[in-house]
Amino acid sequence: MTTTGDIGPAPSRRRLLKAAAALATGVAAPAVLRIGAALAAYPDRPIRIVVANTPGGPSDIIARIMAAAMQEVMGGSVFVENKGGGGGNIGMGYVARADADGYTILLSTSAFSVNPGLYNAPVYDPFKDFTAICELAVSPHVFAVKPDLGVNTMKEFVALAKRDPDKFNVSTPPIGTTPQLQAEVLKLREGLQKMATVVFPGGGDALKAVISGTVQLSSGVLAPAHPQIKAGNIKGLAVTGTTRWHDLPEIPTMLEAGYPDFVFDTYTALMAPAKTPPEVVKQLEKVALDILAKPEMRQRLTQAGFEVTAKDGKGHLERITKEVPMFRDIIAQAGIKKL
Repeated sequence: MTTTGDIGPAPSRRRLLKAAAALATGVAAPAVLRIGAALAAYPDRPIRIVVANTPGGPSDIIARIMAAAMQEVMGGSVFVENKGGGGGNIGMGYVARADADGYTILLSTSAFSVNPGLYNAPVYDPFKDFTAICELAVSPHVFAVKPDLGVNTMKEFVALAKRDPDKFNVSTPPIGTTPQLQAEVLKLREGLQKMATVVFPGGGDALKAVISGTVQLSSGVLAPAHPQIKAGNIKGLAVTGTTRWHDLPEIPTMLEAGYPDFVFDTYTALMAPAKTPPEVVKQLEKVALDILAKPEMRQRLTQAGFEVTAKDGKGHLERITKEVPMFRDIIAQAGIKKL
């Protein structure tokens, strides 16, 4: 006959709780160590920077400059993948749904702040689906024509286009980009609604259209247009910054050309999916800001048509918070139909 005394006293509640705690610790510790080791080893595979436009535009230019510099600093592979189309929504939506592990990040532009107010059913939420890594730079825009068009100022172009607007058109990057919005604002102000806007998947394609003579006016970011202006392939009529560009002093601002309150630019920034570990975001932020602090990098970006801003994630989030409602108001005031 077996009795209680044969197996010893029943374990107390305290002893059971201690045993459970020890077991839980033993199970959890390896998982915590694995996570910590993964973060310590980051990056241990290639990092992909997604550009939501086709190659050749400003976002592609700066993404490739940054990818090369980041690869050198981080010691692993960093590459650019273009996912253009849908006004940037294809690429931005792709990153919003990507694994939040720091290996897929977005090179965002001002379209990131525009699209929530332009589309009836946005594919991402700028505040819930992403976390800001840092802001890289801004670039003013430029209106440009082929030299053989025979105009030297914006007012001369407008006068020429008004004579027969059906024969004139303007090329822009995707719908919702700030160059596309500024083209629509120009048309509204000057009564040129009959002048067609030809939208291209990326800024590089829009620029090629004016160089080839397919369109008469280009509305785009200065960065990809800069070398073409310097080479004499296109003529800049006006830049949209608050001041003239440092090495293109002959091109006036839109303000100087007689267009008050006509200031547009395009920012470039790095964003990550919302649940990316904060430690990874901070590491990417530090790497990018350290790169942008180098005089040779700042000079290179300036020569490419960018003005380095180098804001941390918090600073860039402040811009997004301001610009999302601002662009929504511009779209409404300009009478641009939502997509």
